[in-house]
Amino acid sequence: MTYLVIAVVSGALILGAIWGIYGNLQKKTEGFLVALAGGALIVSTVLELINPAVEKANVLIALGIVLLGAGVFTGLDYLVKQKWGSDSGGGLLAAITLDGIPENLALGVALIGADALTVAALSGSIFLSNLPEAAGGAKEMTENGASKKKILLLWAATALILSLAALIGNWALADVSEELLAYIRCFAGGAVVASLAIEVFPKAYKQDSYWAGIATAIGLVLAFYLNSLG
Repeated sequence: MTYLVIAVVSGALILGAIWGIYGNLQKKTEGFLVALAGGALIVSTVLELINPAVEKANVLIALGIVLLGAGVFTGLDYLVKQKWGSDSGGGLLAAITLDGIPENLALGVALIGADALTVAALSGSIFLSNLPEAAGGAKEMTENGASKKKILLLWAATALILSLAALIGNWALADVSEELLAYIRCFAGGAVVASLAIEVFPKAYKQDSYWAGIATAIGLVLAFYLNSLG
């Protein structure tokens, strides 16, 4: 099950790239899907990463590590954006990798002892996030003159990197103590929250204007309902 979930989530990057290169992706559609995924990720991050961790560890330390995760992601994201322009292949690869690593690490950690609905909620949110993000990035690279073969290889490499992040999160942390695992989940959760604030919601609003608010609420409601079934 672990390998299947990781393959599906990372495969969304390749499917999205194919969509962006060969399909017709409207900006409003991309913005709506990105906002939908963002709303779902809010619920998944709080209910499946941060809240369970707070219940098993020192609350103040756990919440401080959430802030640390957000701070580390923000600092790295700032450095990446300053070093590589977002229009370049390297910049896009760095941005999507940096954005995806905390999400996929969180997925790998969540797969440890998780029930099926918990896994479905988090993996579904990440899948919905990866699909339009890759489609938009691939479309932008095509418009900038990159070859279709190079673009597909770039996104396939990104999918591989993020798959490894999820596997590392699952393998390397399977035998750690509950308290340490809780702190790791908080760190990953903080990084995901920062990525939503910096990458996801600004992009969604820019592309789909006020409909992004509705899409975010729909994603939140769907994820919350799925989580309540568990």
